[in-house]
Amino acid sequence: MSGSSHYDVIIIGTGAGGGTLAHRLAPSGKRVLLLERGGYLPRERDNWDSTAVFVKAKYRAPEFWLDRHGNAFPPEVNYYVGGNTKFYGAALFRLRPEDFGELRHHDGLSPAWPLRYEDLEPYYTQAEHLYLVHGRHGEDPWEGPCSAPYAYPPVEHEPRIQQLSDDLEKRGLHPFHLPIGVDLTQDENGRATHSSVCIRCNRVDGFPCLVRGKSDAQVICVEPALRHPGVELLTHARVTRLETDPTGSSVTAVVAELPDGEQPRFSADIVVVACGAVNSAALLLASANDRHPHGLANSSDVVGRHYMRHNNLALMAISKEPNDTQFQKTLALHDWYLGADDWDYPLGGIQMLGKSDAEQIHGEAPRWAGAVAPDMPFEVLAHHAVDFWLCGEDLPRPDNRVTLDADGRIHLALDETNNIAGLTRLRHKLQHMLGHLGMHEHQLLSHSIYLHKGMPIGATAHQAGTVRFGDDPASSALDIHCKAHDLDNLYVVDTSFFPSIGAVNPSLTAIANALRVGDHLLARLG
Repeated sequence: MSGSSHYDVIIIGTGAGGGTLAHRLAPSGKRVLLLERGGYLPRERDNWDSTAVFVKAKYRAPEFWLDRHGNAFPPEVNYYVGGNTKFYGAALFRLRPEDFGELRHHDGLSPAWPLRYEDLEPYYTQAEHLYLVHGRHGEDPWEGPCSAPYAYPPVEHEPRIQQLSDDLEKRGLHPFHLPIGVDLTQDENGRATHSSVCIRCNRVDGFPCLVRGKSDAQVICVEPALRHPGVELLTHARVTRLETDPTGSSVTAVVAELPDGEQPRFSADIVVVACGAVNSAALLLASANDRHPHGLANSSDVVGRHYMRHNNLALMAISKEPNDTQFQKTLALHDWYLGADDWDYPLGGIQMLGKSDAEQIHGEAPRWAGAVAPDMPFEVLAHHAVDFWLCGEDLPRPDNRVTLDADGRIHLALDETNNIAGLTRLRHKLQHMLGHLGMHEHQLLSHSIYLHKGMPIGATAHQAGTVRFGDDPASSALDIHCKAHDLDNLYVVDTSFFPSIGAVNPSLTAIANALRVGDHLLARLG
């Protein structure tokens, strides 16, 4: 670290929000300090080992949160440089224009944002180019207007997924190439060229990338930012609280804790929190003081509330023919995103998951709904599996919230039945098509033609909404620039700011917003 502990900007967290913001600020010459509670993810063979990653959860943070009943559960969080993008599937979708307005769902209203799709669109384009997103605008009839094409062509379907795409089109549907962030160069047959960083393997979804072929925040943003002389990174620095001046109007100290027990203090003109929706809310709550008795930025009492994480379902269909696909995450379907001919409310979207293998299926087997037939080994099941991810919108309920107990432990209250009717209908839509898509529709399995599992409370990959932004300080914590209404130098730039979550992966919106807030901060700093 440098001699002085005062910076122009301190960013707490190095994921999609914090890492991207650092990248935007780095060329300005400003002094920027990144504080990351984890270290660099070890590059080792286990990065690509299903048993290590999924069964033994080798890289998951060794911590437990408590649910509303006080029962402990392990959240799916990872503390490394690059944040949870080290393990994300790199599916980088834009929210649809309708997601920025008020949307009526079966169980209630999805609230409007204080900005429109058009306000974020230029930053979506910048985000797609920065994160090397491969795709093709115009294939999905329900996407919003785009000011520029993707900089990279879509990742080509392998034969079984191309057949699936053709079969869906024959049914009058509109499958499209899933937008995905990978450092991939393809030859005329769609294969990775000899010089491509990404090798088109079957480890893209849920694994860290051993060859740095996935567009995570460490590779894309943090490392390039650190090449600028004004940018510093301190790892293994867990920020425990933020302190304010006596008037409570600005943050004057960022207090961290190092592995040796030392507690360094840092200060900056601007302090940015980007720890993930749960941990950002927890930090603000833990920073309560006389001027902010309920936590920083919380005069509205919304900090920690309105937690969202999507209504998700993994569904594994059994193909009649072997599925030799390696890079399976290339197709998505949004025909029922906003509704259906037999349902007036949004259902959500369907996309491919990374290809499952025997170890993943075996490791997940206790949670799959429907028993696997004993005469079908996991290896055979995996060889015929076609894996789908169904994503429906979770609504922001004030009682779905993050709180801290007297010992500082995180409690997460969640109604897991919130607005699930659309997702159930989406599953039935897909399930009823399987026989027409070359999937088994007979009793290959003892209970069903497919396996599916919902996501328990620990599935926090799409966490959002706990420090929402808005125009009204009485009902939001942040203004339109993601600055706290209550403090003049505190910002939040992860997915905490979402007032609603839509039904697509939130990462690209977090990245685009970080670029937008970065431009605001550059103007403010001069």
